[in-house]
Amino acid sequence: MEHDRAIEVYGEPALPLGGNPAGPEARSASWARLFCWGFQTSAVLLVGMPFTNPGEIPYCCALSRASDIIRTIRDPEKPNTLEELEVVTENCVEVQEIGEDEYLVIIRFTPTVPHCSLATLIGLCLRIKLQRCLPFRHKLEIYISEGTHSTEEDINKQINDKERVAAAMENPNLREIVEQCVTEPD
Repeated sequence: MEHDRAIEVYGEPALPLGGNPAGPEARSASWARLFCWGFQTSAVLLVGMPFTNPGEIPYCCALSRASDIIRTIRDPEKPNTLEELEVVTENCVEVQEIGEDEYLVIIRFTPTVPHCSLATLIGLCLRIKLQRCLPFRHKLEIYISEGTHSTEEDINKQINDKERVAAAMENPNLREIVEQCVTEPD
């Protein structure tokens, strides 16, 4: 193989570079903190050449990119981001490869209170921002973390129903609120 170089992540052994990582190291937090195609989420030293296929999005970059996208979504009621309120964290994102260059992105968010009236709106914001910003083919599943909301089953059905999401985004008032939450700060 022409690329026998490695990625060295601070505090961890070097991991092979080239193509999609396999095995348990593919799911490690270190892989999620890689510098990939123009964004960086933590201190990482890259040693070696680029991935063997530049069009290929490795698992690590898919996970990191999804985390980066949702961290800046603002809460509909407060001036904080969802990350600042701990509604979303790096650990709430799961990515599974489901085909060649296609991923299943699963988000499990935690409302601030068990009776949060804006949980559906937060789920809608997560879905809209990820649909717009993920740079690879994907399927999305968004859920409220188990046991963290009084009506989690109903909300999970709503935010994963394409027809309900489309209908919600046709409402101009709701669309304006979503746009305010997902627009990047200047």
